[in-house]
Amino acid sequence: MNHKHSNKLIEETSPYLLQHAHNPIDWHAWNEETLQLAHTSNKLIIISIGYAACHWCHVMEHESFEDDDVAALMNQNYINIKVDREERPDIDQVYMNAIQLMTGSGGWPLNVVALPDGRPVWGGTYFKKEQWMSALLQISDLYKTKPYKLSDYADKLEQGLKNIDLVTLNLETADFSTEFIQQTIENWSNQFDYRLGGMSRAPKFMMPNNYQFLLRYAYQMNDLPLQEYVNTTLAKMAFGGIFDHIGGGFSRYSVDEKWHVPHFEKMLYDNAQMVSLYSEAFLITKNNLYKEVVIETLKFVDSELKDTLGYFYSSLDADSLNEEGILNEGAYYVWNQNELKALLKDDFELFADYYNVNAYGFWEEGNYVLIRSEDDDSFLKKHELTSEELLKRKENWKDILLNARQKRKPPRLDDKTLTSWNAMMIKGYLDAYRVLKKDSYLHTATTCGEFLLKNQIREDGGLNHNFKNGTSNINGFLEDYATCIDAFISLYNHTLDLKWLYVSRDLANYCFDFFYDDQSKLFFFTSKDDSALVSRSLEYRDNVIPASNSIMAKNLFKLSHYFDNEHYSKTAETMLNNVKPEIQNYGSGFSNWLDLMMNYTKPFFEIAIIGNESLEKIEELNLNYIPNKIVSASIEEESLPLLKNRAVDGKTLIYVCVNNTCDMPVHTVEKAINQIKKYL
Repeated sequence: MNHKHSNKLIEETSPYLLQHAHNPIDWHAWNEETLQLAHTSNKLIIISIGYAACHWCHVMEHESFEDDDVAALMNQNYINIKVDREERPDIDQVYMNAIQLMTGSGGWPLNVVALPDGRPVWGGTYFKKEQWMSALLQISDLYKTKPYKLSDYADKLEQGLKNIDLVTLNLETADFSTEFIQQTIENWSNQFDYRLGGMSRAPKFMMPNNYQFLLRYAYQMNDLPLQEYVNTTLAKMAFGGIFDHIGGGFSRYSVDEKWHVPHFEKMLYDNAQMVSLYSEAFLITKNNLYKEVVIETLKFVDSELKDTLGYFYSSLDADSLNEEGILNEGAYYVWNQNELKALLKDDFELFADYYNVNAYGFWEEGNYVLIRSEDDDSFLKKHELTSEELLKRKENWKDILLNARQKRKPPRLDDKTLTSWNAMMIKGYLDAYRVLKKDSYLHTATTCGEFLLKNQIREDGGLNHNFKNGTSNINGFLEDYATCIDAFISLYNHTLDLKWLYVSRDLANYCFDFFYDDQSKLFFFTSKDDSALVSRSLEYRDNVIPASNSIMAKNLFKLSHYFDNEHYSKTAETMLNNVKPEIQNYGSGFSNWLDLMMNYTKPFFEIAIIGNESLEKIEELNLNYIPNKIVSASIEEESLPLLKNRAVDGKTLIYVCVNNTCDMPVHTVEKAINQIKKYL
């Protein structure tokens, strides 16, 4: 194609940056050269942050960044930097914190004006063209006439940024109790939507870690009302338009209370975590709806987000071209009645009742987002169908509509590969394998794990964050290490290949060397080798993805048991104790920490299995929901503390241990489960 404009972003590999490579704005990537240019020219900086699948990022690009008048204003007065938030979550985090301090809210696109040294002075999210131009003119004039005002504000904001993640060492003795967790959930429950699931507000984010923790607490504590709430949430999300009933997989969030109309982007990290969540839920409840969600989501990931070499891409765009050739949100996924009638013919009425092609499922402009409102048993009774008949009908509907949908213009693919998101996807496949026993899931997880070992771990033992066009780059962040350790421990559990456990230990030790903060006893998000930003953040509040520090604390807790390492154990306990003062008033922001706290409030089991039938015993054991355990297993004698001196020729023995004290070895999983029950 012939383009009227090109800028520096044409040299980048990020699909998001490349989307802006032909804007008339003189965009630069974030690098030392660009920052030096801002310094030497003494110009203000515009830092515009987004990601390839972001709908409102596309809207602002079309309205403002493709406009010649806007470009003239920005090029004359500013150094303009585009940032892919997924490539550089460290930059995104700093400026998102700044926006939240300035405005009280955040989101993407994230647009900030900063001084030539990078310190922010103004910003927000999406702006209409007139608002954007007006603000940029005023700030530019102020910088020319009264620059000290911006400098004074930047000083105050910089101090505020440094205070955001200020964690004071908790000198009180660590005391973790069921009562503390219970009170946290009671405070949190004031926000629960017991009718539609999730929180009592819109938009609704899925927050899988919240429900994974609540699921665990409800079933371990036999809290029946909480069980009902969690299952309502899981069912409503699975019924909602946020789940793609034709192609599988989840969108990022819904704009309404009933999980109906999503922002249609599909992110790898969401789908990875949702697979883990629904796998656990199926293990506990044996609800086939949850099993179906896992299978359909992994089909989507396999089909749309997996490279032939076994690693995973990042996302699918929210927008795609409609029949008129206009980029439109959700165009690939929505349906109108005439189209459905032509495709489904005599089956339309049944389909329309099942997926609410009616007022309940209506979105806008004649389009419907498929949504269910009743379970299969109710539907079968109403229509006098057998479950086999309905299953056959559903498979036929999906085949017809998927075939029709594939003739549309597909959403754009963000084909960069992120270490952390791939690690989460490995964990998702392994959780599904643990529960559903599909060998292909284990193969997929192992293949991706091997890819990370080969391509993303450097010779110095550190990780890289990004992989694109055969090149591994960008020094890894704490989230990369934390998620990889978690995934690799799980790979060890399912393969008994000790290399995964030893790599996990080595990565943990690397984090102590390059990320650990002696003052807070937590880990910084960035390595000490990374170039300094306005502030060096400690990510410890859980969000859509759990905080890197909470994942790390759970990893150290597990590794301390595998390697009998007191330093790991003490660090995990101290990390949890340090964030404890914030937890009770904000349970949803600390759900992964609360999950770790559960390990301290009930007996935690170290299960050692050694002998030729170890893998078979593990698979049988995994059919039981025991979240408060680690498993160390081997075919033969190993030097790991839990396995040392425990092999007996010709036998496979199971040892159930608590605090390094073990019961007599047993030969069957049933007897091991009975030993566990004695402690409960």
